[in-house]
Amino acid sequence: MQILTDTILNQTIRVRPAESHKGTYGRVCLVGGNDHYGGAIIMATEASVYSGAGLNTALTDPINFTSLHARLPEAMVADFSNQADLTSLVTAANTIVIGPGLGTTDQSRQVLDAVFKLVTPAQTLIIDGSAIDLVAQNQLTLPVAHLVFTPHQMEWQRLSGIKIADQTDDANRVIRDQLNGTVVLKAHRTKIYTASEIYLNSVGTPAQATGGMGDTLAGMVGGFTAQFADQDQAVLAAVYAHSRIADELAEQQYVVLPTQIMHELPRFMKRHQALE
Repeated sequence: MQILTDTILNQTIRVRPAESHKGTYGRVCLVGGNDHYGGAIIMATEASVYSGAGLNTALTDPINFTSLHARLPEAMVADFSNQADLTSLVTAANTIVIGPGLGTTDQSRQVLDAVFKLVTPAQTLIIDGSAIDLVAQNQLTLPVAHLVFTPHQMEWQRLSGIKIADQTDDANRVIRDQLNGTVVLKAHRTKIYTASEIYLNSVGTPAQATGGMGDTLAGMVGGFTAQFADQDQAVLAAVYAHSRIADELAEQQYVVLPTQIMHELPRFMKRHQALE
C-alpha cells in the first residue's frame, strides 16, 4: 500500500503554458441535481470550475438554472431531460461526472441510462452518489470508459455486496477488478484502489463531516481528470488536495465547509504546481 503525500500534487499539477486556452484544460459535463437536490450539482460544478477545468456544463433539472447562473456564471447549464442537449454535451466532454443530487426516481434512471449509452472508451466517467445506488439497485451494465467510482462505505456495500465490517483490501480488490474502474472508497481514511495499487489518504479531518463534501470531491476529480493526462495521478491528487486543504482550514475552524475547500483550491494548486 502506498501512502499519499504532497508529492502527488507536484507530480500532477503543472504550470500552465503561455500559449493555451480554455479548451486546453478539458471539458467537464456534470449530470445531477433533481428538483430536490440542487445543492449537490451546484457544489460539484463549482468544484470542477475552481479546480481549473476549462469548460464546465451542468446538466440538471431546470429548477436549478437560476441558482447555478447566480452562483456560478462561469458554468453553462442545460436540461438533463433534453435528449438533444444531453447528447451533444456528453459527447463533447473529456470527463463526465454523474450522480451528485441525481436521485433514484424513474427520471433519474432515464438520465443515467442515456448517459451510459453515450459514453465512449476515450472518456472518463465518474460515478458518484445516486448513480452508484442506481447501478447497484438495478444491476446496470457499465459502459466501457475510464471508470471512477466515489462511494462512501454504505454505497460501496450496496454496489459491492460487501458489508462495511468486511470491507478488507482483498475483498475490495476483487470487486474493483470486476468493475474494471478506480474506486475511491471514502472513509475516516479514504483508500483508492487502482488497477495496480492501493493508496491510503493519510490526511483529512473530522471537521469535514458535513453535507456536500462528497459532491465537492466528485467535482474536483472531474476537474483534475479533465486537465491532467495521467488519470490515476489526477484522481489521487484530487483526493489528497481535498483533504489537505481541509486540514489547513481546520487549524483555525471547528467545521470546514465544502465550499471553503473549493474556493481555496486555486491558491493551493498554485503553491503545488511543478514545471515538469
